[in-house]
Order: sequence, then structure tokens, then C-alpha cells
Amino acid sequence: MKMKKRIKVVIILMWVILFFTVIGIPGIFTMVKNDAFGWFGGLPSLSALERPDPDLSSELFSADGVSLGKYFRTNRTPVTYDELSPQLINTLLVTEDIRFKQHSGIDLKGLIRAVVGKLTFQFRGGGSTITMQLAENLYRTNSENQGSMYRIRGIGQIITKLKEWIIAVQLEKSYTKEEILAMYLNTVEYGSNSFGIKVAAKTFFNKLPSQLDYLESATLIGAVNAPTRYSPILNPENAISKRTELLYNLRKYNIISQEQYDTLKVQPLNLNYKVDSHNVGPATYFRAQARNFLLNWSKQNGYDLFDDGLKIYTTIDSRLQQYAEDAMTAHMDTLQRQFNEHWAEGNPWIDEDQNEIEGFIENEIKKESIYRRLVEKYGEDSDSVEIVLNQPKPMTVFSWQGEKDTLLSPMDSMRYYKRFLQAGFMAMEPTTGHIKAWVGGINYKYFQFDHVKQGKRQPGSTFKPVVYTAAIDNGYSPCFPVVDAPVTYPFPGEDPPTWTPNNSSGKFTGAKMTIRQAMARSVNSITAFMMNELGPRTVVDYARRLGIKSPLAAVPPLCLGAGGDVSLYEMLGAYSTFINKGVYTEPFYISRIEDKNGNLIQQFFPVTKEALNEETAYVMLHMLKGTSEEVGGTAWGLDWNLRNDNEIGAKTGTTQNASDGWFIGVTQNLAAGAWVGGDVRSIRFREWVLGQGARTAMPIWEGFMMRVYDDVTLPYQKSKFDPPINPISIELDCSVYETGSEADTVFYDVVDEDDIF
Repeated sequence: MKMKKRIKVVIILMWVILFFTVIGIPGIFTMVKNDAFGWFGGLPSLSALERPDPDLSSELFSADGVSLGKYFRTNRTPVTYDELSPQLINTLLVTEDIRFKQHSGIDLKGLIRAVVGKLTFQFRGGGSTITMQLAENLYRTNSENQGSMYRIRGIGQIITKLKEWIIAVQLEKSYTKEEILAMYLNTVEYGSNSFGIKVAAKTFFNKLPSQLDYLESATLIGAVNAPTRYSPILNPENAISKRTELLYNLRKYNIISQEQYDTLKVQPLNLNYKVDSHNVGPATYFRAQARNFLLNWSKQNGYDLFDDGLKIYTTIDSRLQQYAEDAMTAHMDTLQRQFNEHWAEGNPWIDEDQNEIEGFIENEIKKESIYRRLVEKYGEDSDSVEIVLNQPKPMTVFSWQGEKDTLLSPMDSMRYYKRFLQAGFMAMEPTTGHIKAWVGGINYKYFQFDHVKQGKRQPGSTFKPVVYTAAIDNGYSPCFPVVDAPVTYPFPGEDPPTWTPNNSSGKFTGAKMTIRQAMARSVNSITAFMMNELGPRTVVDYARRLGIKSPLAAVPPLCLGAGGDVSLYEMLGAYSTFINKGVYTEPFYISRIEDKNGNLIQQFFPVTKEALNEETAYVMLHMLKGTSEEVGGTAWGLDWNLRNDNEIGAKTGTTQNASDGWFIGVTQNLAAGAWVGGDVRSIRFREWVLGQGARTAMPIWEGFMMRVYDDVTLPYQKSKFDPPINPISIELDCSVYETGSEADTVFYDVVDEDDIF
């Protein structure tokens, strides 16, 4: 068998010698470069050789300079030679190319050794220099641009080497030795989805390349040629063995002493392992939202988000983002426990009469991709679909106590996940439109639907400020008195064709109160009265002025937030208009985009429009302050430490049957809001009072703001709202008009708002 192999090698060698003899080396190089007769497959152009362009990750940065994550096909972030530790460079050279600094791309001594080893079947090291390996990594010489000669067994490998020689010589002419070393380390794979030394150093050791010592360098360089076989995660024994081999080379070339070698070779791997993932890390929901925008931008502007190494700078503040995530986690963990105890063994999907919805899970799973795939495979009426859906299998599931390994069928998994309450939170600067925090849900890995912008639900009483904005702008004063009494309004097209709104307590006080008191206590009857005075179409027009673009029905129940679904993103933009002196500023989150070299490609600016006059905007802030200042105000329960020496405008919201809980709060320099509810509207608490926004959503806002104010390094501290330049033309002190006693408002101390119908 060995003899046959030797004969084949000799025959191939004879053909090569003959070819070189007839054509000559210069002729060979010319033919390969020009792809004569289509034999060789060609070479990259001179411009491509001078500007090698490996796939580079695009990176997303916060406004305060923190990396939020990357978009990549191969996870790669380049570094310069100055960012590499000397230990890393030494380890690379003794492993791959000890004469790297002496040759010009081709190491003849190493090449001869490799050829002799091939002929004698005794491997004595490869003949490829670091520069040749870089050529292979950059231009994929082993897999692309192969001509007809590659079909002759054994010839293709020789042509590939010729190509690598030519490319290596050109690279050596175009770049310094230091640049070639950096490019090489930037292009190779190290395993665990890490491409390039910067990503590898962070993935395995949570270090920068400049911080790598000999042990860490030997571990990473050892994995280059076989990332799986020598993976310190998948095959730690192999990794240690390979690391020892590289440490021996360092000793062999007198870079480390025998004593150092003896000490280092027995050390453990000491990994600090964490793989970059789109599903984990900071601002996961925001990164997904930004990704959608950036994909569209890249398509329009001729860039590849996953390959071009773009640097994308956002308006997000990493500190506020962390505080938002912490506040949501702390509250939703507690709320979920309450929800689970509330339902105990029962199922939380119920109809208007509080009865469990039959077939709920069976209908919900039909919306999932697993059901569609099974129907395609077996047919809709096949028993196999039901069998597979009810067949248990191992899986890892989310819990507030951490991931859990368990055995569940797809149907059981659906039942399990539908019991979780969901949430969304957003914070922004009203004057600039900069979004500073975005939390679209409770855990992106397991629940990827975004509840900030993608999700839309009825806003409940958080819509009432839109009604009162129309009232103030049309001449009504915050002191305008209205009686809390039942009134029936025409509702054309409905059966019955009238509408009589109830208060959340189910009672009417009969008391006369100002509209500031009414909004503070979220009195439905008075909001409905103002809606009737203004007309539904007027209120819709004001919603549009405030930036709410979602479809809204011009019907009486819209005044209580029952005329259409809106997003948290839209509601925050609307409320921010009041702080921004009547100028609507569309919330945005990308400030600028640079290319891989730091050159500015595009800068982004907020879209603004004048929505209200300055006086109306300020009066609405005065109205919103009532929720935390008026007796019975729905934000009266906010922590005293937040309200003390601070002005807060806020509004709670709860939809029918407490399917949705909302809270939006504004301060002089920050607006933020939260939504809480089930995956679908039928998943809720039995009792309305348990699901109201003051209990489900307000604690998230409160926890966030407490954390923000505790951080004295942030510019968002307690303050008062800026008054208009010109004096206010209407009365704001309503004390002489307020006739409702504390006894009259007892119903509003317990619950905050709207059992709509």
C-alpha cells in the first residue's frame, strides 16, 4: 500500500517538474495570475490584495461608550498590532512561523522540509508561512476560484500553494510585518463562535488581547488549526496537551526558562468563559429592534450589517438600561409569584364571566410554527399531529429562579409559558427624543415579542390626558367644575345605541370636582363628560398631534382608552410633548453610524413638530402632577422619597377586566413608562383591583426612578418643571373651586380607574 502511494507521489512530482521545466517559474506565475485557459481559477485583483476585507461584526454602542452587542455572521472585531500582548506574538511565532521576520512571505527552508516530509511520508511541519495562511484565510484559496486543472488529482493542491505564494508576496509588499501579524490573528477561528483574537480573548478569558499571558496565549493559539479538537470547553484535556506543546516551543527557543516551563505546564486552564449571543447580554430587546432598523438602512445605503464592521452609536445609556432591567426583574419576579398563588391549580385564561376558556391552549398552539410544520408533514386531520404535540421531550425552560431542565410536551410547554405575565418599559429624554432605556419583555431568550413598540394594547386611562389636552387647548381651565354623576351618551351603530360609563368603584359620588381632581382620581364619568363636550373626532385629532399614529376609533369609549390599541413607544412620545413645551419629538435611538475605520457615514436627528402652545403643555404638566398631589390621586402611592422635593406628572391605566396595567411618569428631564399584562387579553387576575396599573406597572417605574436618583453621576436628578416664558393666562390654583371632601373621594383611594363598560 505504501509503495503504491510512493509511486503516485513520484508520478505527480515528475509531472510538476516537467511542467516547471517547459514553462518556467515566471511563466507559471504569469499563467496562474492571469488564469490562462481557465486552468487555475484566477487570483484576487490587485486592489483586493491591497485592501483585504474579512467579514467583520458590526458593533452597537451606548451613548456612554459601552458595547451593547454585535451583529455578525462570524463574530469578529479587529485589533491593531499595538493591542496585542508580546506574549501572544511570541507564542504565535514559535508555533506557526519562527522565521517570519526573516522571510518575504515564502520560507524556502520550511517549504523544502514540508516537501521532503511529503515524499518520505514523515510529517516535519507545514511549509505555509503566516503570510501564506493569511492569504488562505482572506481569499479562501482552498475552496474558491478553482479552474479546470483542479480536477486532476494532486494538481489542485499544488496550484493552491502557488496562489498562496503569489498572494503572500503581494501582502508582504503592501503591509508591514506587524500589520500582517495583526491581520492573521484577526482572521482565524478560535472556536465557540469566536473569530479574531479580540473576540476569542473575551470569550474564553474575559480579557483584552493586550492582557493575555503565555498560558492564555498558548491555549488560544493552540486551538487555531483545530478549534473543536483543541477547544478548552469541549476537549479540555486536548487543549492542555496542545498548550504544553506550545509552551515547550517557547522553552525551545529560549523565550521562557525551564523553570517557567515547568511551572506553567501544570497550571489549570483558568477560563472565564462567556459566548456572545444575540439572546443574552444587555438591551437584548433593544438590539433586536435596532437590528430591524439597521437592516433596512443597510439595504438602502449599500452596506452589509453583518460583514462591514459598522460602528453604530445609540442614544441608550447603559446605566439607565441596567436600572430598567433590574427594576423590571425585581418587580415581575414578585408579581409572577402573586399571580401563581392567585391561580394556584387553576388556569388564568378566562372569559368575561370568569370561566376558563375551553380549548384555549389547543387554539393557541395552532399559531405556532411547530404546529404548521407538523400539519405540512402529516396533514391537518392526522392523529400524528396530536401525538407529537403531546409527546414529552427534554427541554430547558425559563423560570424566575433560573433556567430549569425538565421533560415537557409541546402542549405542556405552551401551558407553562402562557401562565407568565409579560411587561414592557421605556425611558426617554423629552427634549432630545433620545431613548435611554428599552426593555421589551421579561426575558428575550424565551419571549422575543417586544412590548415597547411591536406590541400594542388598549391604553386604558393613560389615554385620558389626551382628552384633557384637547379641553385645556380649547379654553377649559383645570379648575372647571363637573359633577361626578352617571350620564348616557349616544353611541350610533352599537346595540344598544347608547353608552353609560361606570367608575371603577361602580359608584358615583355626586360631588362636584375640578377636572384636575377628576383626572388625578381617574373619574370615568367626568372624562366621558369632557369627551362629549369636545367630540370624539377632536380628541382623535389631538392624539395625532401628540404623535399617536395607531388606528383610533372616534367613538365615546375612546376617552377611557377603549377606541384602539397603541404602543408604549407612542404613549411616551405623546407625554414627552408636555415637558418639551408643546413640541412633539419622535422618540429615536440611533445617533450616528460610522464605517469600520471610524469615518462618519450618517448622523441622525430627531423629527419634531409643534403640537401645542407652550401654555397648554405646561398646564397639562400641572394636571398630571395632580395624581401625586391630590387626595385620592392614582399615583399617591409613589414612594415619598421620589415625590419629596420633586415634581412628577403621572398617570395610571387599567383596561377592562385588568387585562392591561399601565403607568407613565414624567419629570423635568426624563419620561418613562411601563405596561404589564398577559400574552393575550384573556390572561389576567380574576379581581380587577389586583391587575390595576398602580399595582402591576407603577412599581417598575418607581424602582427605575429610585435607582436613577441614587446614581449621582447621572444628570437626571430631582427638579421642578420649567414654566413658560410668558405668564400663565388661566388660573391654576383651584382650591377655591374644589368642593369634593375627603369623604367624597374615598372610592378613589383604593382603586384607580376604569371598568369601561
